[in-house]
Amino acid sequence: MQKVAIAGIGQTRTKLKRRDVNFPELIGEACQLALHDGEMSEEDVDCTVFGSAPEFFEGVGEPEHWAADYSLGVLRSHFRIQTGGTVGASTTIGGYYLVASGMFDAVLVVAGDKLSESSVQRGLSLVYSPTMGRDFAAGAPSAVANQTRIYMSHYPEVKEEHFAKIGTMMRKNALNNPNAQLKLPQISEELMMNLAWLSTPLRLLDSCPTSDAACAMLLVSERLAKKMERPLAWIQSVATISDGVNYPDRDWGDPIALREAAKRCYAQVGITDPLEQLDVMEIYDAFSSQHLFWYDGLGLCESGKSYELVDDRTTSMKGKLPVNPSGGVLSNNSIGASAMIRQAEVALQVMGKAGDRQVPDAKIGLAHGWGGAIQFHTIMILSSDPEIGDLRPARNKS
Repeated sequence: MQKVAIAGIGQTRTKLKRRDVNFPELIGEACQLALHDGEMSEEDVDCTVFGSAPEFFEGVGEPEHWAADYSLGVLRSHFRIQTGGTVGASTTIGGYYLVASGMFDAVLVVAGDKLSESSVQRGLSLVYSPTMGRDFAAGAPSAVANQTRIYMSHYPEVKEEHFAKIGTMMRKNALNNPNAQLKLPQISEELMMNLAWLSTPLRLLDSCPTSDAACAMLLVSERLAKKMERPLAWIQSVATISDGVNYPDRDWGDPIALREAAKRCYAQVGITDPLEQLDVMEIYDAFSSQHLFWYDGLGLCESGKSYELVDDRTTSMKGKLPVNPSGGVLSNNSIGASAMIRQAEVALQVMGKAGDRQVPDAKIGLAHGWGGAIQFHTIMILSSDPEIGDLRPARNKS
């Protein structure tokens, strides 16, 4: 296996409705931005890996064929990946293995959706099995509200006020991100707590928006990377783990697939204390309450103690481990691109190119993706150097 680096990143302008482009053009915008950022031409790319969420969102079958002219998919090796909400991350991981295996030296990965052209929650309900999943096929908000209630029943210390703190923190982070869609300068915990219910215990701003967006990245082999005189983000470990949903003793309040994914990635790079050894983290937070589940699964705390990290602002921009400096999925969610954007944002951090949302001296970070009903999880660990080396805290975390 050869080492793989991210050399170029392209994130599109994100809005509720991108009326100026169709779906293929949106994909093409991300691809051209990644090529420009990586200072590479179309001729330098060996292969494209294309990701999009359920085809219901595009309204066409096989959307990768529709967009092939824009994703460099003509007369090249071209693959499509679809894993629901994790599709963006799974797409990058697929491209990573194509380069790491030695099959290709330069792979373009791209994912995105135009959610303004579909009925999102209807699509999310239809993707469930009509026989095994119908009992909870009520779109994402009700499914996660159910999950949240179960988690709160396990850990009564968790209150709705914690969701308000998380939502406020994420929306304030988003103010520093030019690619965030939902920017709310007047956001406050009091405002969050006084909004209408979405699906109890979640209120309106406990949920992400729907966005039109795409993201693309250039993955290169170590051979090519050595010729590049620019900051790179080196992929150190990856994991994709799936879990069942509806078997009789399944506890929705326990993120077992995420815990397993984290365990595998940490073991590959020698992480034993992620709260101390990671500098930055981007998680897939389509809903504010998910921070609490994911903190548990990622091993940042004992199970059920994640609310303490919120109360003492451990995961704020000035905390020990900043989570979602970008504002997260709560501030920009096209589904198709969302998990790849988590990887792109961590890559920008370790490259030192995150602008106003930069975490000082970030050297190693983790990107997380979530999808399916509650059961698909991906993790990628990235670093500024090819070799991680000593995993003592890279910056002052006092």
